[in-house]
Amino acid sequence: MKKNTRLNLLIALAYCVTLIGGMYLGYRFLKDQGFNVQKDIRLANNTEEEKVEDIIHIIKKKYVDEVNAESLKNLPIDSLLHQLDPHSAYLPPKEAFELAETLEGNFEGVGVEYYILNDTLLVTHVVKDGPAFASGIKQGDKILKVDTATVSGRSLPRSAMMGKIKGKKGTTVQLTVLQQGATTPTLFNIKRGKVEVSSIDAAYMINQETAYIRIGKFGATTDTDFANTLKNLKTKGMKKMVLDLRDNGGGYLTAATALANQFLPENKLIVYTQGKHEPRTNYFTTGGGEFEQGKLAVLINENSASASEIFAGAIQDLNRGIIIGRRSFGKGLVQEQFAFEDGSALNLTIARYYTPLGRSIQKSYKRGYKAYQQEIKDRLDNGELTAESAKVDSLMNNMPYITKDGKKIFAGGGIQPDIYVKLDTLGYNNFYATLLQKNIFVDFVFETLADRYTSEYLNKAVSVFNISDRDYIDFLKYAESKKITIDTKQLIPAKPLIYKNLKLMLYKYYLGDVGYYKAHNQSDAMVKQALGYLASN
Repeated sequence: MKKNTRLNLLIALAYCVTLIGGMYLGYRFLKDQGFNVQKDIRLANNTEEEKVEDIIHIIKKKYVDEVNAESLKNLPIDSLLHQLDPHSAYLPPKEAFELAETLEGNFEGVGVEYYILNDTLLVTHVVKDGPAFASGIKQGDKILKVDTATVSGRSLPRSAMMGKIKGKKGTTVQLTVLQQGATTPTLFNIKRGKVEVSSIDAAYMINQETAYIRIGKFGATTDTDFANTLKNLKTKGMKKMVLDLRDNGGGYLTAATALANQFLPENKLIVYTQGKHEPRTNYFTTGGGEFEQGKLAVLINENSASASEIFAGAIQDLNRGIIIGRRSFGKGLVQEQFAFEDGSALNLTIARYYTPLGRSIQKSYKRGYKAYQQEIKDRLDNGELTAESAKVDSLMNNMPYITKDGKKIFAGGGIQPDIYVKLDTLGYNNFYATLLQKNIFVDFVFETLADRYTSEYLNKAVSVFNISDRDYIDFLKYAESKKITIDTKQLIPAKPLIYKNLKLMLYKYYLGDVGYYKAHNQSDAMVKQALGYLASN
């Protein structure tokens, strides 16, 4: 992994500071890109040798590419699947069960976000109208016990904390909570329920005629949430849009195609799938979208994957908007699940996703240029590609292609933006990375800085606010108290980032995701590029 990519992932991890209790556990959208589960009665064999035989049989019948099955026969299951692609995998019974739970869409719990601060569960957000909200739990409260288990003062892993609070709708959990300003704890008996969570992380008017909308995942309600958001923003004068899909790892195929339908006219090809044993399947728009005419800028980065890439690829190929940022992840493989009688399962890649112009979204996991050329030849030979579509396929070694309207796009796996914005690493040194890794920013904000400001003040001052010099000095003292050595030489270039990060964490705590992005977008390079483009076109 490249240094910049590692650093970017670290930064993204640091910004995701709150853990989502109950309602979000396991919600990773593993039903990614049309994921299907097959119950095949012939998969009743449970020994390693018998499973290998069955898996090879399925590979011959279903796998996306031609495979020399004879070369796989004497390999253990994991080694066998490693010969295929990065997303084909064998799941032991426990992992297969957990995956099945997520595919069911189990978003049930009490509706709180919390952070483990000094071995104490600090409530950082309570979902409005959720079970915890109705019971009277508030931001800033501390959870001391979950049922009879003491969680305060114990170094329990995060997964253990989350597992104690989540649960099925209708079941009850007892929380012992020390509320802000109280000297004695209060018992809350909370009946778990279904918590409604919007797919839209943030949506607001960034200027008089331009809306900023961030979608962090493609879920079952994304289309409905988005349509409702658009109607609200239109009443505020929205004519242009910045749609932020950075760090959006994907989700449901239907959510991506439904979102594309909001922007594209009727009967336009959004995406198609195809594999050696899977005939081509096309996905077209139906028309009647809420934003078919307004100007659009879409933001992507190296962590935008699968469903995000399907949407961005359609917008780019059909020249509906401008794509800004960095090349996307390149996840364009479709998996199908085959279940064994003992509860284990095989996830096998059966097809690829292609943009309207025939570009493969999947980045190469094979050998470089020669492998690209061989795969082009194989797909031409078996009829998957025509000579014309081969010109624009992602296997063309990252060569540019001019569309019929004169727009230049690039192939090579993932989506290459129209306007590239490099990752700014100025000030991201080892000292700053240590502060991130040790959660010093988050701990200082929750433990000290939050008490110095109010949500009302922060909301009014978003365009001009910065932490004070006193805050900065106290932060350094706090870091030293946590055994962090202050490296003066590295501190100087990192200082602007420290100010910025403390501001963002403060806004996140008091004003949630919307506040965070309002503060972040004040200086975000991609957002500035998008606004500049929309203003001049």
